[in-house]
Amino acid sequence: MADDKDVLRDVWFGRIPACFTLSPEETTEREAEPYYLLLPRVSYLTLVTDKVKKHFLRVMKAEDSTEMWFEYEGTPLKWHYPIGVLFDLHASNTALPWNVTVHFKNFPEHDLLHCTSNSVIEAHFMSCIKEADALKHKGQVINDMQKKDHKQLWMGLQNDKFDQFWAMNRKLMEYPTDEGGFRYIPFRMYQTMGERPFIQKLFRPVSPEGHTLTLGDLLKELFPAAICAEENPRPAALHVNPRCEWGNLQLALPPPSPPACLTTQPVTGTEISLSVPVLPW
Repeated sequence: MADDKDVLRDVWFGRIPACFTLSPEETTEREAEPYYLLLPRVSYLTLVTDKVKKHFLRVMKAEDSTEMWFEYEGTPLKWHYPIGVLFDLHASNTALPWNVTVHFKNFPEHDLLHCTSNSVIEAHFMSCIKEADALKHKGQVINDMQKKDHKQLWMGLQNDKFDQFWAMNRKLMEYPTDEGGFRYIPFRMYQTMGERPFIQKLFRPVSPEGHTLTLGDLLKELFPAAICAEENPRPAALHVNPRCEWGNLQLALPPPSPPACLTTQPVTGTEISLSVPVLPW
């Protein structure tokens, strides 16, 4: 993994320039200026927008300032999706900065989960880690960690500290070659269309015949009609030959869950648009 540290850093330090504007539906005492911020792709909106909240509360009436939530072009943004996933799902084809609208009232109860404190985000984050480790190591690694180790993972994410996070995350990404590798590859395929917001299933990194499976194999299993035949190639944003284990080790942080969180956007029937790296559920 040491040889791929540059990849890990590039994933971690990916940023999205965003422009936050207050919804015209909000009642203010004076005009609210936009607020600009570089958003880390691997974090969560409600974890990195304290400055946005303080900025707009300066012009809000105290009685009108309830729970803050965000939307993009009429779509409420789910705080429990990593920022990179949200951007790639809803705005990857738009010009930067990403224009996000801020609300303090009319919370969309049917579309969003409430997030009243950072402890709610931490609980979601740790739940994802435990789910991923159950798939890869039967939960043995996360269960062997102490409470302070869990806290170090969380503080690394919360404070945007790459070395602090990865000092502990390495344990979760250990590849047990003596046991044949990961049991399953944790992943989620987020999609903008379809009955389900994402696709998730059990997928082993090695075939029953002992062949190492690739990201392309995973995509073919999930979207067989969307993968071009070799005799009819089409330009692709992603090379699909990397081994699934490598993708999981390099692209899944934080938490260490999918090989890469790939967005599937039907463009012309069965075509899918892939963005890498987009991260973790």
